Amino acid sequence: MPRRVELRRQLNTFDVTNLVVGSIIGADIYVAAALGARLVGPASLLLWVVAGLMATVIALCFSYCATVLPRVGGPYSYVSEVGGPFKGFIVGWSLLLAEWVSLAVFPVAFTQYFLFFFPRLDYLSQTLLKAVFIMIIFATNVVGVKGAGRFNDLLTIGKLGPLVLLTVAALLFIGWNPEVAFSNFQPFVKGDLSSFGLALVLIFWAYAGFELSTLPADEIQNPEKTIPKAIAVGMLIVIIFYLTTNFAIIGVVEQPVLALSSAPLLTAGVKIFSFSSSLQLLGSLIIGAGALVSISGADESGTLGTSRLAYAMSVDGLLPRIFSKLHRSFRTPYIGLALICSTAFLASAVGTLTELISASVFLLSFAYLATSASTMLLMRKYPKSSMRLRGKKIIPILGMVFSFMLITQVNLYQILTSCVLLLIGVPVYVFFSPKHELHELKEALLSRETYLARAYEQGERFLAHPLHHLKSQIYRARRIERAWWVTNQRENIDSGG
Repeated sequence: MPRRVELRRQLNTFDVTNLVVGSIIGADIYVAAALGARLVGPASLLLWVVAGLMATVIALCFSYCATVLPRVGGPYSYVSEVGGPFKGFIVGWSLLLAEWVSLAVFPVAFTQYFLFFFPRLDYLSQTLLKAVFIMIIFATNVVGVKGAGRFNDLLTIGKLGPLVLLTVAALLFIGWNPEVAFSNFQPFVKGDLSSFGLALVLIFWAYAGFELSTLPADEIQNPEKTIPKAIAVGMLIVIIFYLTTNFAIIGVVEQPVLALSSAPLLTAGVKIFSFSSSLQLLGSLIIGAGALVSISGADESGTLGTSRLAYAMSVDGLLPRIFSKLHRSFRTPYIGLALICSTAFLASAVGTLTELISASVFLLSFAYLATSASTMLLMRKYPKSSMRLRGKKIIPILGMVFSFMLITQVNLYQILTSCVLLLIGVPVYVFFSPKHELHELKEALLSRETYLARAYEQGERFLAHPLHHLKSQIYRARRIERAWWVTNQRENIDSGG
């Protein structure tokens, strides 16, 4: 049953930090862990910091846009405001494509972890497994099944618990066997300059999603100070989390073994518990189950977000109306979901993990580049709204530089493929112009209430979920009113946090 979400008060730094962490950290760590280490060795740890700092700067560009132009719609709204509807459409189209490509990453990752337990699956069996995975994701999105309350707590423990267990056990292993860990860090650097570029792209993908944490500034207390501070603190938490996990894996697993592993977390778990066959089996099952559950959950929520974006563009007249056609019983865009899931399956069947992630980062970086440029134009257009922003000259320039850097590190094949997909958007835009907005559907999707509901969901994701409970305890102790007011639409029950 759908929930109604409202704000009792404007969000403070703790609230927004929670949103930043929730919008970034998900199952990406299960997918991206050690991808960079295979290319450049332990030096990839430095790239996790570099990628985090780059993401922080670009996230600040988004926050500046939200401060100057407090409007829902994200990059689509920002670019449209300064560049017109066509440029706004192209940016929205690139985000849609990037999210769609990301959906294809998770069936591939799920299959890789599944193969750890059943290594003899042939190509046809792997393809069928991806198809079943996508069908389950499609069904859950159409029906709209949502967990809540204690079940959500248990689900979060199931996702985070194995990762925490592995990291703690790995750090103890490293402390107990320092000579082994030291040898695993030798050599510290390998690969050439192009390997570092590709590693940076793959690692940066794990930080994507920060753009979803940008609420309109009028929902936040003292936004000029609160938003940058929350982004800085939230990104620091994310960087530490990613850095610790990868340090633990690299310290446990020998470099040649890690380079060949398709499921590095499981490989690390097997090594840690190698002294006991029973613990080795139990640890592998716990970590593997956590990975499979997390990857499934990430693709489910990612599919939901992608279908929402396609729905938004459809009700704005920018995509066929079929994308906004709702199921009579479940009130979900089932045809749009079917198209998104089926094409994502095809991409997962032909693309590798590296190719899909690279294409997604290219498309995201295109949108980031446009948003960073729009930041400067918006501040010129609305100088009074940007007077109190710090770093308003250097941050957008750095955002553009970092976005362009990521674009140039993707190989030529992914660049050409992504550009072709972007160009397909031109006839799509021309064909569906002039546009006739479906005002009732647009209000249902892009209203303040719907936007806040999405933000509330982000604040309960993965690592943000325990932070959410910690925040609630602190608020109770200090007698601070909870920000979120969550009610069932049929029953006036407060279930907020």
